[in-house]
Amino acid sequence: MRPVDAAILLGLALAAVCAPIRNPDARATERPTVANISQGLTCQCGCGLTVANCNHPTCSFSVPVREEIESMIGKGKSSSEIIAFYRHKYGEKVLSAPTTEGFNILAWLMPFVAVALGGVFIAYTASRWRSRPARDDASSADAESSLQAFDPQLKHRLEEEIRERS
Repeated sequence: MRPVDAAILLGLALAAVCAPIRNPDARATERPTVANISQGLTCQCGCGLTVANCNHPTCSFSVPVREEIESMIGKGKSSSEIIAFYRHKYGEKVLSAPTTEGFNILAWLMPFVAVALGGVFIAYTASRWRSRPARDDASSADAESSLQAFDPQLKHRLEEEIRERS
């Protein structure tokens, strides 16, 4: 199999595995929960966790945000409306995952591109190793002749020093 064929097969396999099959109506009928929404927001206290997983019991960000999310759910707001509210208020940094629009598409695609390129590199390298001819006696004769090209006095001196130390 040629490296190009391997790369195409790898790309198709990644596309099949990574392409999420979604039902757009399922999300609309789903009732939002504090846990689901807070999982999509990053805590801004500096812990680096999501609002749902922030491990500071008296966090100045996650505790009030969870209460505010619960209040918004009580008012009948959807998950996307609540996420959009926090995105507008704090910017893109509050989202726990990059959006799939604009430049952020690269953040979603680059891991798959890197895996595909790595697979192509491995396939190419393996094919080059397989096609490399075996070393024969001619190459070892070339190596022997290159050793004789050294200065004979230095060679004699080296042999003497080796004998003395042995």
